[in-house]
Amino acid sequence: MTLLTSCSVIGAGSDTSDTEVSVRANITDKASMQAVVAAFHRARPGIHVNVSYADTNTLQKELPQQLRAGKAPDVFTVWPGSGNPASVLALKEDDFLEALSLRFFAGRIPDSMRPVTDGGVGTYLVPVTFSAVGAIYSAETLRAIGGTRPTTYSGLLALCDTARRHGKVLFALGNQTPWVTQLVDYALVATTVYAHDPGFDTQMESGKESFARSGWRQAMAKYLEMRDRGCFSTAPLKTSYEDALDQVADGRAVGVVQVAGTLAALRSAAPGMHFRMTALPATDQPNETRIPGAVSAAYGLNAKAPHRKAALAFVDFLGSERGQNLYNRSGATLPALPSNSFSVDPAVAEVARRQKDGTTVPFMDQRWPNSEVQQTHFEQVRALFAGTTDIAHALAAMDSAYE
Repeated sequence: MTLLTSCSVIGAGSDTSDTEVSVRANITDKASMQAVVAAFHRARPGIHVNVSYADTNTLQKELPQQLRAGKAPDVFTVWPGSGNPASVLALKEDDFLEALSLRFFAGRIPDSMRPVTDGGVGTYLVPVTFSAVGAIYSAETLRAIGGTRPTTYSGLLALCDTARRHGKVLFALGNQTPWVTQLVDYALVATTVYAHDPGFDTQMESGKESFARSGWRQAMAKYLEMRDRGCFSTAPLKTSYEDALDQVADGRAVGVVQVAGTLAALRSAAPGMHFRMTALPATDQPNETRIPGAVSAAYGLNAKAPHRKAALAFVDFLGSERGQNLYNRSGATLPALPSNSFSVDPAVAEVARRQKDGTTVPFMDQRWPNSEVQQTHFEQVRALFAGTTDIAHALAAMDSAYE
């Protein structure tokens, strides 16, 4: 398998010497992408990969605009599914992506991932990471307050109290950054909705379920209960993603609810700390607990890429076993394309276990029919924290956007 992958990478761009490839990636994946680019440069010194980074909100706004204007990079972050303007199905619908179904890596995509990577229309992205949304704790700060990672919701609230007694907060929360607003909801909904109704997304698509009538209501109520219990930063709407990580790095917060890719940024900011990701419990029955886990980082090829052959070589490298291992080893995530040669980072050992035992659920927005649902969710969570709406109206707005 490795030999075939290597041949695919080398053969994809044999006439691409002295070519520059432009890549646009998420800032949360910077450490991972840098490791891959360095290895690619060693393997293909005639191709220079120039990467620029931006946060989620900027990418989802700017990439479609750049593609429509013919000014997009050769390779860029895309999101699986259909839940935002830069998702694979939304960009495919506008013919912005080149088909990758014949690339070697496409045949290695697990069938379980294809509803959000392919959507029945063929392969138009290279999936790179299997990530999760959960609670990331600093082992040192947790030990300093005499706490342990909770496995029940009651234990979670009690740990919030313990952290406060030690002059800290349990979780730094950067809701000033719009995409961060969704993460606690997602972590809780994994259990309050999907533990008892794994077919919820299909029920939503057929109109038999809604946000307002489901466990989303309980998840939002628990989100606000955690806020009122003092689990979060004192001013979440004035705290950015970067500020939140700083709070964890300097010990003001015990941890943060984030995507697994954030582990790389935390380690860079606090190299002496040890971090561990776990599911965020939403009930007092540990066997019910689920964690959002799905294809996260993925890349598409511009259908009008000015350096197509060189870009294909880089895309193939991202899809190779070596590329996947490098990307995920640097970012403390798991390869999207399963590999027996990958050593799981201890920080995401629970995620790997849950991936194997089937206690992960898809990222919620990957099955949403349009990008308005996610944007509405961002806005409604911010309004809940600002005190300008309530849960009933927030969920009604999401249902309206879904329909």
